[in-house]
Amino acid sequence: MKTLLYVQGSPRGERSKTAQVAQAFLDSYQRTHPQARIDVLELWQAPLPEFDGDRAAAKMSFFGDAAMNDRQRTAWDEIVEIAARFKAADDYLFTVPMWNAGIPYRLKLYIDLLTQPGLLFGFDPDKGYSGLLGGKRSTAIYASGVYAPGLPREFGADFHSSYFDDWLRFIGIEDRVSVRLQPNLRTPDPAGVMAAARAAAAQAGQRRCHGGG
Repeated sequence: MKTLLYVQGSPRGERSKTAQVAQAFLDSYQRTHPQARIDVLELWQAPLPEFDGDRAAAKMSFFGDAAMNDRQRTAWDEIVEIAARFKAADDYLFTVPMWNAGIPYRLKLYIDLLTQPGLLFGFDPDKGYSGLLGGKRSTAIYASGVYAPGLPREFGADFHSSYFDDWLRFIGIEDRVSVRLQPNLRTPDPAGVMAAARAAAAQAGQRRCHGGG
């Protein structure tokens, strides 16, 4: 059974504009994949641990630092469990509002917990990094109130879609679709911007895998 993991990056619930766009994707996706399981991860409710010294030490043990002690092993096991849920998905839907030109800190914490050697990426001293999630697909919904691509720097800078898309590429996801709701405040036609984003999201939800599933 195909699984879609929907990672909610906004804490605003039903008032979130990215969630409204995401619903158009979900409606379309469920029509195209009627047997799929939808796994919803509410980042602002999920019990995510801090990426503290024990977790950092556990990660660095894969790069030649000292072996993990018992406390670090327990911290690593928590990360493995979080990553297992993420890796179990075939498709991903992310809502990514812009916060101070970047991504929400809770989403960044999730990325820092997930992005571990042997789980989401590999490393070869001669060839460098390699993503381990090849064959999976993602749709990211980006929103900002003032910033929009092509506007002068005085209207903001984009460190959120550029960072997030590069992270997806880093972990091996090549089939990536970006849907933009930008800007959603500084526009004379907010309804039109929303409609266009929802239409793009619905189209993304219709994608089928290469095998036709």
